[in-house]
Amino acid sequence: MAAKLNSLTAQVADLLREAIYSGVYPVGTKLPSGKALGQMYGVSQAVIREVTERLRSKGLIDSRQGSGCVVKARAEAEGFQILTTRVADPVELSSVFELRLDLEGAAAGLAAVRRTDADLAKLSGILIELGENLHDLDAGVELDLAFHVAIAAATHNPYYGALLKYLNLQLRQAVHAARYNALVNEPLPQTVQREHLAVYDAIRTGNANEARAAVMLHLQRAACHLELDIPGRDRDSGMLLAVAQEPRRDTAARVE
Repeated sequence: MAAKLNSLTAQVADLLREAIYSGVYPVGTKLPSGKALGQMYGVSQAVIREVTERLRSKGLIDSRQGSGCVVKARAEAEGFQILTTRVADPVELSSVFELRLDLEGAAAGLAAVRRTDADLAKLSGILIELGENLHDLDAGVELDLAFHVAIAAATHNPYYGALLKYLNLQLRQAVHAARYNALVNEPLPQTVQREHLAVYDAIRTGNANEARAAVMLHLQRAACHLELDIPGRDRDSGMLLAVAQEPRRDTAARVE
């Protein structure tokens, strides 16, 4: 399923890239809505989201929540880029999860000591919605991503958020894989939600070490459930043991 989605995404991305290059959508103009593009190319809005993230990572478009996508350039930007040809490959996913362990673990620790009341309100609002959409794959992916991005924002270091935005395509693929796996393996959706609640609770109480550990445990469990191989990490961080252990907290973590 993932390979088919990746192939379809690549095909539509190539078509839209060519339309931009040929001037169908000039620089500075707004692309049609996700729904309109989906109808135009005969694909779901989930595929269109993958496509626009791919083009954004190449510097062709700029996307802002609530205002759509605007064409930024006709040709791909040069400079540092992360290849996206193997996003559905287990090796690629393993690399993404390994990066997330350090990046998001550090972000959670900083968020715990820097978060504001507004940050907590944002996180709690996302978790409430996520709890209401545990078995909706598309909504769950978007809300899961939003939760992790909100943690990065709560560091109040703009580079954490900027880096997550740059890695959005890779993060989306990783989150999609994890949530799809959870949906077909009950009661994983509830377990994942408890892990999110534990992260929130640690940030809310200002415990940096616990917040960092909670995020890393959450990501370790997701990687293990996907049977991803991260050499060295499984031994050093106790990944296999983490999956077997019960959460340190049950549903005691509350969204306020």
